[in-house]
Amino acid sequence: MTAQDYAALTVSLITIGAAFIGMTRWLVKHYLAELKPNGGSSVSDRILRVENRVDEIYSLLLENNKAKGGRK
Repeated sequence: MTAQDYAALTVSLITIGAAFIGMTRWLVKHYLAELKPNGGSSVSDRILRVENRVDEIYSLLLENNKAKGGRK
């Protein structure tokens, strides 16, 4: 192999590595953005709404249980 072949191999390996790193950074950035609240459509907002509904159901069950006299 000549020096030109080694240079071409080195450049191609660097290009492939840079593309992989860039793709990984892009994926991480977009996955992390999905975890931030943004007004309704992110995963974080959906989980918060479900948690609030579960809390409401739990409080309704407790009130219903108290109204019936509790467990015996």
